[in-house]
This record gives sequence, structure tokens and C-alpha cells, in this order.
Amino acid sequence: MVLIAAAVCTKGGKALVSRQFVEMTKSRIEGLLAAFPKLMSSGKAAQQQHTFVETESVRYVYQPLDKVYVLLITTRASNILEDLETLRLFARVVPEYCRTFEESEIRENAFNLIFAFDEIVALGYRENVNLAQIRTFVEMDSHEEKVYQAVRQTQERDAKMKMREKAKELQRQRVESNKRGIKSPMSSSGGYGPSPVAASIPSEPSKPTYQPAVVKPNGPSKALKLGGRLKDAEIFVDQLKSEGENVNSFQSPASVVQGGPVSSSKLPPSTIATEPVQLRIEEKLSLSCGRDGGLHNLEIHGLLTLFITDEAYGRVRVQVENRDNRGIQIQTHPNVDKELFRTKQHIALKNATKPFPLNTDVGVLKWRFQTQDENMIPLNINCWPAENGRGGCDVNIEFELQDDRLELNDVVIVIPLPHGCGAPNVSECEGEYQYEARKNQLTWQLPVVDSSNKSGAMEFSCQGHANDFFPINVSFYSKRSYAEISVNDVVLVDDGTSVKYAADSNFFTEKYEIL
Repeated sequence: MVLIAAAVCTKGGKALVSRQFVEMTKSRIEGLLAAFPKLMSSGKAAQQQHTFVETESVRYVYQPLDKVYVLLITTRASNILEDLETLRLFARVVPEYCRTFEESEIRENAFNLIFAFDEIVALGYRENVNLAQIRTFVEMDSHEEKVYQAVRQTQERDAKMKMREKAKELQRQRVESNKRGIKSPMSSSGGYGPSPVAASIPSEPSKPTYQPAVVKPNGPSKALKLGGRLKDAEIFVDQLKSEGENVNSFQSPASVVQGGPVSSSKLPPSTIATEPVQLRIEEKLSLSCGRDGGLHNLEIHGLLTLFITDEAYGRVRVQVENRDNRGIQIQTHPNVDKELFRTKQHIALKNATKPFPLNTDVGVLKWRFQTQDENMIPLNINCWPAENGRGGCDVNIEFELQDDRLELNDVVIVIPLPHGCGAPNVSECEGEYQYEARKNQLTWQLPVVDSSNKSGAMEFSCQGHANDFFPINVSFYSKRSYAEISVNDVVLVDDGTSVKYAADSNFFTEKYEIL
């Protein structure tokens, strides 16, 4: 699909907003938009929900929205189904930023519409985004900017207070000077020649008048103190936390200099092996399924790597056990003896006289599994949003462990929320949950899901529609292999003596989304 331009125009063909995605002249796009109303039929086209007209060079795909049209101009070779899908997203974006479809309202929000159009299409091709992501990208909300604005407002407020105190002090000095009868030189001089009054005035009468300004008042100073801005920033951060924001603790420059706390990312535990032979099994899960059921795709990519640190154990044979009965495709390294692996499940080099490379991760075995069978999903997620008739939805989401062999750790389920809906009302939750207002999402966290804790549910209410709570993303990791491939023993090639080895297995999600 190559999208030439997107526009919002009136029924008469007058362009209100137009965005070109390929290079073209202004006269060219004006000519294409001017030809659009002439190509439409008078009554039939306006009554259809989606319709299109074609010329010899381009295709017009449009949808009526009250008094305006949302119009896409594409090449004739583009896929009409993709064009209609893109048109539906454009039609949802326009009411997102315009309360009405009046010409003045659309012109007023023209830049927001153009920014949103740019998030949908780049260089003529559709981006894989949804309405919630477009709102986030266009809004460009920044926590750092909020902190900066709060500190700046504090500075301005302190400067104004200091200015008012200084003005009051000067006013008090003028009043005291008037009470003493001391007048300024301009008011006392009556002419060019000397006079008795002028002779009695000191040569520098301004010094006694402004001398009290040098004396500091006895009360507390109102000047700007060091650290005042940091204190206001901390107050602002506390307010954000009280509103449900996930904000890192504010850290002053002094604490940074003195070595303040440094946060570390939470990583899955891994075995730190000191044995001369180390084996690691790593499996990545990529899964995509529909919100109404049905598995779109499930892929498992696994790899067994061998790491040897001592040349005395370079010529070894790895005994592998494969208990899989699901038809996982297994492939050995080209230098590995395939016949030996097929008959005895042993991994060794074809040339038995050569050792494995030292201090290098060598991938000796890899496997792949792909299916659309729902029973193969390790952790099944069901989400049921139901509109409650009050402009919101009651959402029920549940999980179920379908593979009892696995023990899933750090299970995190991320549910997107509508923009500007506020914190959801969670009535039931197994585990912990966290509302992140800045990301417009609800995070459900479960430390462990295993056979003793294989199912759970969460229920909450929130403003929005059913489509606003998708896509849902899931992440976890497990120390057990999904493919049921394990290492039984490692022996020397020469005499078959077992050697000490360390084996580590890690099964984790690379992508798990419910669309």
C-alpha cells in the first residue's frame, strides 16, 4: 500500500486539512482534491459507509463524517482492504481531537490532526499503531518537563515575593524620611542662586534617606535559599505519587556527589557457574492470540550452548534427554555428529580428535516449534470487558496455567487504559497491581504461577469502551524448559569418565500479546 495523501474536506471538495506522504507539488495535490467531488455520484456514494472512486492514476477512498469527508488518496495498485482498514483508523482519529465536525473546529485542531496522521503513515506506508498509541505519541507527556515547570514556577514565585518585600521596605523608608522632615534635593531647590533654605540642606541629602536600606531587618530573611527549589520539586513529586504516578525517588545533587542509591533493573536469576564445562538452555516464546479466543501463532526458539574453560575437557560428549512428544523440530550444529545424536541423543564433534573451542559460547543444538493449537499455550489469558451502561466498562481478566510442569516467575500482565480515564476501581485482584497514569496502563504482577497457584482473576471498572483495553502484553520467565530438553551427563570422549558440569535453563517471553 502506498498512501499519497490524507485529507479532511467538505462536501464541496474544500480541503480543511491535508497531509502529503510522498513528494509532490502544491498544484498537484490541489488538482487531485479539486477533482474529488466531480468524481462522486450525487446520492449513492454519500449513503455508503465506505466507498471509493478511481481515476486512471489514483484511487480515492473516503468516508462521510457528518458535514465532512475523511479522504485517502492512494495508488491504484494498493490493496483496497488495507486502504479501508487505514481509513477506519483515520476516521477514529478525527473525532478524537475535534468535538464537532464543523469547519472552524477542524481548522483549530489542524496541527493535532497532522501530528496524528504522521503517526499512522510514514513515507506512504501504514505504521502498526492503534488509537491509544497515537494519543500517547501526540501528547508527548514528559515527567521531566513537569518537574522543570514546577521548579521554574517556584523560582518565579520566590522572585515575586522578594520584589514585594523590597517594595514595602522602600515604602517604609520614604514614610520615615517624610516624618523626619528630610526632603529630596529637587523639592528643596527653588532657583539658581543660593538661598537660606538651600544653604541649610546638606550637600548629599540622599545618603541619610537610603542609609537604612543597608541595615538588615531582624526578622527571618526572605531571600532565595539554596535547596528551596529541590524542596518544592520533592513536594511536586509527592503530589504525583499521591495521584498514582510511578515516579522515581527525587535525588538531590548533594546525594549524587556523595554516592546516592543507584537502582538496578530486576533480572531473572541465573546460575553463575565455576565448573570447567557449562551448558545453557535458552528458549524464547513468541505468541499472538485474539481477544475472542483463537491462537494466531505460537513459536518457540530454543538453543543449547556449550562453554568450556579448561582445555583438558575440550573433547567431551554431552548426553541429552528429549522427552518431547509434540513434534518439535531439532537441528544440530553442522560439525556435530548427527547420526550419533539421532541414535543415542549424544552431542559430540564429527572429528573426535578435535576439541570444542575454549572460552567461547558454541551453539551445538537448536530447536523450533510452531503451532496454532490453543492447548499448547503455557499461560492462557482471558479478558472480558463489558459495558456497564454508565459510559464505562466492567473488566474481568483471568489467567490459567495450562502446562503444570512449568513454574512461571515474575508474571506481569499489562492492560492499556483509555486516555484521561483516571485510576480504575479494582474490586478483586489476586497478587499485586499498579496503576501508571503517565503510561495509561494497569500492571498486574504475580511473583509465581505454578501447579499450586495455576489460576487467578482480577476485576476492575473504568471509563471507556471494550476496544480500549487491548492489546494486552504478558511477560514471565521459567527455569524449566518448554521443550522438555535437558542435559543428563557430560563425559570424556576417550574413557567415558563423567566430568563436572553446570547446566542452566531459562524459558522467557520475547512477545506475548492479546490483540
